[in-house]
Amino acid sequence: MAYEFERTQRIAVLGGGPGGYEAARAAAQLGAEVTLIERAGVGGAAVLTDVVPSKSLIATAEASNAVKEAGDLGVQFFAKGSGDKAVKPEVAINLAAVNKRLLGLAAQQSDDLRSNLLEAGVRLVQGEGRLDGPNAVIVSTARGGTDFDRIEADTLVISVGASPRVLPTAVPDGERILTWTQLYQLERVPEHLIVVGSGVTGAEFASAYRALGAKVTLISSRDQVLPGEDQDAASVIEKVFKRNGMKVLNKSRAESVVRDGDSVVATLTDGREVRGSHCLMAVGSVPNTADLGLEAAGVQLAESGHIRVNRVARTSMPNIYAAGDCTTFVPLASVASMQGRTAVFHAMGDIVNPPENRNITSNIFTQPEIATVGWTEKEIDEGVVPGVVYKLPLSSNPRAKMMGIRDGFVKLFASSGSGGIIGGVIVAPKASELIFPLALAIEHRLTVDQFAEAFPVYPSLTGSLTDAARAMHIVR
Repeated sequence: MAYEFERTQRIAVLGGGPGGYEAARAAAQLGAEVTLIERAGVGGAAVLTDVVPSKSLIATAEASNAVKEAGDLGVQFFAKGSGDKAVKPEVAINLAAVNKRLLGLAAQQSDDLRSNLLEAGVRLVQGEGRLDGPNAVIVSTARGGTDFDRIEADTLVISVGASPRVLPTAVPDGERILTWTQLYQLERVPEHLIVVGSGVTGAEFASAYRALGAKVTLISSRDQVLPGEDQDAASVIEKVFKRNGMKVLNKSRAESVVRDGDSVVATLTDGREVRGSHCLMAVGSVPNTADLGLEAAGVQLAESGHIRVNRVARTSMPNIYAAGDCTTFVPLASVASMQGRTAVFHAMGDIVNPPENRNITSNIFTQPEIATVGWTEKEIDEGVVPGVVYKLPLSSNPRAKMMGIRDGFVKLFASSGSGGIIGGVIVAPKASELIFPLALAIEHRLTVDQFAEAFPVYPSLTGSLTDAARAMHIVR
């Protein structure tokens, strides 16, 4: 008597960033035969050259600022000088040591992720991969592309990420003109850093390097920094930037950036020139989807090169999914992770809860931070959704007073019909930690009255959230 056994589903994941990692891990957990192909290291650019090192650098900048501002709290630092005189020490940044540490942290995180996948039974293949039709990936496993490995699969998950956009008139040289992936090779804090681009990446690095002691000029093509963000939040950040000595050039566009010996020159479209020691190009990113054989496999791409996906991360081909910055969905590491899991759950018939745009939290790691979730005030003003807005300055919070916090606010958005919380903005130190209660409130459809019933610690910054909710008691 012959027995037939159901074959284990084969899943190949191209790209080991947050989306690819979570897809591989979830697939292994569900019993699939999983192969993950990654050219650099598990964790991808997010771990090795983007999120982990950049936020580690920002943490150092925050520590530097804390020391500088400690005097406002009555804390003074003095070193013994000659005789009876005490000399006030200066805060010094050893950027070479900082960069060595953060790259070490990134490598350690990548190794930890790799160990997790191996322990789960995932097969790891290092090399450059491309699709060979809708059911296979060809991997160049040797330098120069002389050895190839063909991996067949029932389901493919593409998570190849994105790379910094390079302008032909401002080509990075890795020494003076830099992308954000090249900053970690610097030995010293730049004397004068020019940042081209005032979006999230540009604003974060401009904030960090100013705190580290660099003179910073931020070139913004729009009316204010962070043009896509909440206007009140962006105004606070720009005010803080200028107060801290940063030069912000609004309504200015860089036409070219060239190296001139040990300096760089940024020429603006109106003819003005900005000269500095280094220049960071932060003008967006492009998906790493070129020459992957996607279109030949039947996968539809947007004009930008991003992979079109639906809410369960499925592409135009039923057995091919995509996750992360290479897709048309929200470009956040947390979203990529959720997409990776969702893709595998859907492919393997598990329970799927597709991510909702309105439930996604995001954060900008400037000083102070900006955290957002849900509908925006602009959408409320334009009548896209009926809502009421309440803004509470952080300066009224007792814990903020104790900590010497001068800037920031909590802003809640509630439905004008039900009083349900539909969005919010927090501008504060560690806003990334404070936004989570609002995310839970939106996910579970809490009203402002229900939210206000929770007991925050007194005194705490989270107290501003319940204070704002209580103030909105009669929104209906």
